[in-house]
Amino acid sequence: MSEQSSKLIYRRRFLVAATGGAIALAAPSILRAQEATPTSRNISSFRTHEWQDHFDALGKGIIISDTTTKVLQHWTTDGEMRIYPTSVPLSDELTRRGYTEIVFKDDKPDWAPTPSMIKRDPSLPRYMPPGPDNPLGIRAMHLTWQYYRIHGTNDTRKIGRKSSNGCIGLFNEHIVEVFDRTPVGTQVKLI
Repeated sequence: MSEQSSKLIYRRRFLVAATGGAIALAAPSILRAQEATPTSRNISSFRTHEWQDHFDALGKGIIISDTTTKVLQHWTTDGEMRIYPTSVPLSDELTRRGYTEIVFKDDKPDWAPTPSMIKRDPSLPRYMPPGPDNPLGIRAMHLTWQYYRIHGTNDTRKIGRKSSNGCIGLFNEHIVEVFDRTPVGTQVKLI
């Protein structure tokens, strides 16, 4: 065996030994991580909520949107639950939390900036019809709170980020699914 081949085999043994050692050293950490609850430092993780911790009954359905972990959970009247990634408000000042409900469903939403949005950015267009440039995407569900909606977005980069002026945004394909399964009167909680 040549000296070059000998060095190559030695390097491979070293890498295998080093990798095996790293796995052995990391294993206890992995086990501890599985037992730990998500922290604010780990924004890529999320914790699911039980609807019973927030509502007395399923009623027409329940939506819980967690603005910290950027996840929306939706339960139908039969108890089926689905999870969707969301965009959330840019800041705590723009975030409304608490109980509300779906009061209107718009299958072709148009958009106009709120007075506070115009104050923050006077260059915003005053109206945008339904279409590919509309910031509400292809569906919107209005909440009892004025100006607040759960809606789609045509800008998929916003999902998983603090990027909205108060609304909860979903991928367009997800808002269609939630929209179709959500009747007016569905209970909503933003936490």
